[in-house]
Amino acid sequence: MSEHEGTPPAPATAATTSRLGRRRLLRAGLGTGGALAAVRLLPGGQAWAAAPESAPVPVPESAPAPAPLPGAAATAQPWPDWARFARVGDGTFNEPADMQSAVDALKAQNVSVIELDTLLSNWLTDAEFAAHMAEVKTFTGLAHAAGLKVVMYYPSLELISPGGEKGRSFYKNDQGGAWVQRDLAGKPNVFYGSVVVWVDPGDESVWLSPNSPWRDYYLKRIKGVAATGVDGIWPDVPIYFDGVLSWCDASTWGAAAFKADTGLALPKAADFADPVFRRYVEWRHRNLLQFQLDIAAAGRAVNPDLVTFVETVSMDYRYATSIGLDGGYLRQAEGAVSQVWEVDILGNYDGMRHATTSDWVCLISMYKYARGASGTKPAWAFSYGWQADDASLVMSQLIAAGCNPYEVKTPYKNDTVDAAMRARMYRFVQTNQERLYNATSTAQVGIYHSSPSRDYVSPGAGIGMYVNATAPAGIADWWGGDDPEQSCASVPWLGEFRGAVKALVYAHIPFDTVPSPGLAAADLARFKVLLLPDLQAVSDAEAAVLRGFVAAGGTIVITGPAPTALEELGGQRTEFALSDVLGLRRGSPLPAAKQNSYGSGTCWYVRNRAGLSYLTKTDQASADQLLAPVRQSAPPAVTLAGDRRIFLDARRLGNDTVVHLVNFTNFGDTPAAFRTTPANCTLSYALPAGAAVTAVTVATPDGTDPTPKPVPYTVTGATVSVPLTVVQYSVVTVTAG
Repeated sequence: MSEHEGTPPAPATAATTSRLGRRRLLRAGLGTGGALAAVRLLPGGQAWAAAPESAPVPVPESAPAPAPLPGAAATAQPWPDWARFARVGDGTFNEPADMQSAVDALKAQNVSVIELDTLLSNWLTDAEFAAHMAEVKTFTGLAHAAGLKVVMYYPSLELISPGGEKGRSFYKNDQGGAWVQRDLAGKPNVFYGSVVVWVDPGDESVWLSPNSPWRDYYLKRIKGVAATGVDGIWPDVPIYFDGVLSWCDASTWGAAAFKADTGLALPKAADFADPVFRRYVEWRHRNLLQFQLDIAAAGRAVNPDLVTFVETVSMDYRYATSIGLDGGYLRQAEGAVSQVWEVDILGNYDGMRHATTSDWVCLISMYKYARGASGTKPAWAFSYGWQADDASLVMSQLIAAGCNPYEVKTPYKNDTVDAAMRARMYRFVQTNQERLYNATSTAQVGIYHSSPSRDYVSPGAGIGMYVNATAPAGIADWWGGDDPEQSCASVPWLGEFRGAVKALVYAHIPFDTVPSPGLAAADLARFKVLLLPDLQAVSDAEAAVLRGFVAAGGTIVITGPAPTALEELGGQRTEFALSDVLGLRRGSPLPAAKQNSYGSGTCWYVRNRAGLSYLTKTDQASADQLLAPVRQSAPPAVTLAGDRRIFLDARRLGNDTVVHLVNFTNFGDTPAAFRTTPANCTLSYALPAGAAVTAVTVATPDGTDPTPKPVPYTVTGATVSVPLTVVQYSVVTVTAG
C-alpha cells in the first residue's frame, strides 16, 4: 500500500492481479487485446465527442502512400568514443549527500556511462524542475570529475502524479486532460496504481499526445536538462501506450496531425481490412519518429555535443505494430540520435534460465535486429539477468552482436545482478573495446526485416517475443502468460523470419539484419545473398532496390505463399512487385520452388514457410531450402566444427579477423535447469590469397584476465585451424599479413 490515503484501485483482470514490472507490461503488449480492460480509468471521451467531426472521406482501395522518411538521406557523422565504447549503469540519488557514493560505486564496477534516473517521471512545477536541475548539475560535475559520462533518463510521453487518484493531478488539475492520448473510441489513456510497478497505489499515470502542446512543454524541459552539462538525453519509450487502451492517438491533436499528413480522417475502428486504418498504423511509426528527432534537436540547440539515446522497447517482433514505435525508422536519421534497445527476457524473476534453444535464437535475433536497426550508430541495449551466470551469458550474446551493454537485474532497472560479475564483464569490454566496436562485419549474408510485412501479414493478438509462451513448472511471471498465441511460432511472418535466423545460427553462418525502413542500394552493397522471409508487403521504391541488387549479381531467397503481393500499406497488388525477378505471375499457380535468373543474379523462391518449419521442427530439409543458395553463392571464410548451439559472428579490423563465439549448448529443446557447460570446437579460417597467419589470440570474460592470449593453431594449405574450448564467450583474433 502507498503512504497516500484512499482505497486501492479496483481489481484488474487475472492477468494483472500482481503488480507488473514496467517493462513486463510494455513487453507483454497486454493492451493489444484489451487484457487490462478492468483497470480503473477516468470516464473519458468528452473532449473527443465534443470535437467537430471531419467530413467523411471516401475509402480508397489503398490509402495514399507515405512520404520518404525524415533524414533518410543523412550522411554518417562521427560519434564520440565514450558513446561508441559505452558500458552503462543506472545511477540515482535521494539527497545530495548520496551523490558521491553513487558515482564511486559505479566507477568501481567499471561503468563508463551513468544513466541518471531521478524524479523526472513525476509531475513537477517549473520551480521544482529548476531546483532539481541544479542537483543534476552537481551530480554531473561529480561524475565528470571521476571520468564518467552522464545521460539523463526522462520519460517522454508519460507523467506520474503522486497521490493523483484522490488528490491533485496533471490530468485533473493541469493540462493532462487536454493533452492526453486517446483511443479510437475517444477514451483517455490514463490509469491509476497497482497495475504497473512504477506507479504506486493511489498515483496517476497519464500518457500524453506528442501531437498536443505537451510536445513544446517537454522540449522546453529537454533544453533545461541539456543546460545542466549532462552528456546525453535518454528519452524513455515514446510510444502510444497500450497497457490499458489500444491504438492511440485519436485525440483531437492526433486527428488534426493525421489529417494534415495524409488528407484523411481517422479510421472509426481497428480494422486491418480498412485501408485508412492501415495508413493510420504506418502513420504512427513516422509520427513518433519525428517526435524523437525533435527531442534530439531540442537538446542540441543548447549543447551541440549532446547525444540522444531513445529507449526503444519494440524489437523485431510485432509489438511495434501496436505501440507505434518502430526502431528501424530512426536508422538513417541525421544527428547524434540512436537507441537504447530494451531486449527482454523470458521470466521476470528467472531471466533466461529456462530458455529453450529456439528461445535463445530469438534473443540472438533481437540483438542482431538492434544492431542492424541502429545502422552505423552505437546500439546500446539492455542486458537483463537474474543470477550472475545467466546474466553474463546474456551480456556475452549482446556484445557478440555488436551492442553496448546496459546491465540490470530483471524486472527493474535500478541495480546490477551482481557487482563482481558486472565489473568483470565491463573490464573485458574496456580491455577489448577496439576489436569489439571498431571492427566491421564480414557477413556476406543479410536477412531482411520487413516492417510492412510485420504490420500487415496475418495481423493477430500474438506479439511473438519468444517461442515458448508457457511457463516452466515453478516459474512465475512468464513473458507469454501461458498463451500459445503469443509464441512467434503462432505469428506466421515472424515465425518465418525467426526460423531463417535459426537456420543461419545453427549453420554457423555470419549474417546481418537489414531493416526495411529507408532501404537504399548502399545497404545491400556488401552482401552476396539476401534472405527475404515471407516478404509480402513492399513499396515500389523498395522493390526497385531489391531488383537492382539481383540485376547487379546478387542472390535473393524469398519464401512464402504471396511473394511481394502487397503494397507497403498492406493493399493487394494486381501483380507481384518482383514478378520479373521471381519469374512468376500472380494469376498463375505458384510452384513449390523455383530458381530464376535475372540480370547477373539469381532469385530462389520457396512457396512454403521453410523458416517457420525449421523454427518448430529443426528439419534439415527446410534448412537446405534456405541455405543451399547461401552455400553456393556466399560460402563463409570462417567455419566452425562443433555443436550447432555455438553462435558465430565475424568482423574485420585491419589485418585482424575477429570471431565471436557464444556457447549456448546448455539449452535444449525443452526448458531445464540453467548450467554452464564448456564446449569444444575447431575454428577454421580460409586465408586470403597470398596471406600468411602471424598470430592467433583468444580473449574471454570467463576468467580473471580479459587480455587476449596466444593459442595454438595449425595451417594446412590456405586454411588455419584453431582448437578451442568455449565456456560462455570467446573472442578469437586471427592476424594475417
